[in-house]
Amino acid sequence: MRNAKPMKLSSTGIWKLFWIVLLCLPGWKEMHAQDPLPEQPPHDKNSGPVYSSSEMQKLMRFVEVEDPMPASFKNTQENRIDDPTGSLNAFWESLQRLDRPVRIVHIGDSHVRGHVFPYIMRKALEADFGSEAVVDQPVTYRSSGLAQETGVSGIVYHIMGINGATCASFSTPENLHAVAGLDPDLIIVSFGTNEAHGRNYSAEEHRRQLTSFFTELKNRCPHAAFLLTTPPGAYMRSGRRGKTINTRTPRVVETEKRFAADTAESEACMPWLREQFRLLKPKIVVCLGRIAAQRMIRKDFSVTKEHGQLYEKGGILFMGTFHPAALLRSPQNKPAAFADFTALRDNIETVCKHTYHKD
Repeated sequence: MRNAKPMKLSSTGIWKLFWIVLLCLPGWKEMHAQDPLPEQPPHDKNSGPVYSSSEMQKLMRFVEVEDPMPASFKNTQENRIDDPTGSLNAFWESLQRLDRPVRIVHIGDSHVRGHVFPYIMRKALEADFGSEAVVDQPVTYRSSGLAQETGVSGIVYHIMGINGATCASFSTPENLHAVAGLDPDLIIVSFGTNEAHGRNYSAEEHRRQLTSFFTELKNRCPHAAFLLTTPPGAYMRSGRRGKTINTRTPRVVETEKRFAADTAESEACMPWLREQFRLLKPKIVVCLGRIAAQRMIRKDFSVTKEHGQLYEKGGILFMGTFHPAALLRSPQNKPAAFADFTALRDNIETVCKHTYHKD
């Protein structure tokens, strides 16, 4: 009798044999992928207890930081409204009379979109002046911040915030049209946080954006008062997981405060300037510095690029040039300023022939 050769099993054969033996074991229960899990799973000795939501909230802890409220997050002076020209007087009077719906529109970035402070402010105003002008409905992060008016006299507080917005990105025709469509008595403007997040932040560019933004908004809402708020302190990413205080925020705050102060001063002077124009009937007006040139010539006027050029508006020639204070800081521009006034003299001889008397 010939010796039998030993049987060789491949790996596939071994697995088939394993499953045959497994299926023949006593107590085997057939299961399918769709079967539900047991209601009482075996106790896991390695896991901790499962807490309810209320108990879990008690166990939660905030991440500890060295200084939860850094000095740069704090205002060095009390929060107040600066209105040296009384631009808000008409709004205060409307609020006192309250003989119609008095509308506030609060626009801004995610600080406004989050509805935390604006919604608290809305409810506080409704508590003081009555809530009959709007439908009482909660506002959440997922809902619209626009109030539903009832047509009754009272306070109406609309909230329009866009995540990541700057004053420049908010200035779309659609957004400005939406604001104007609400017929606001007061527009609260709250931007600055996202401007400060820009690594190449430029105060001059930010100021130009503010000028353009408010010019467009005032043209669409000529009867509205405006209140500009400065951004709070903020953290920014540092590396993959780290965070650091955004040191550009104070620069943004200072830019916005200077813009507001210069705008208020300009608004206060305009009635006097218009009266002087009426009395003197000038043929040529020289604007010293960017602020004057942007107000009188064009909102995006650049002194460094357009100084010495003449622009005609309403039968009057306007020229922008360097401000004397700017020449003290940058004396290298003095020759250019001298050339501007030399060219201006030639234009005066042409336009105002009676100015220089020649024998």
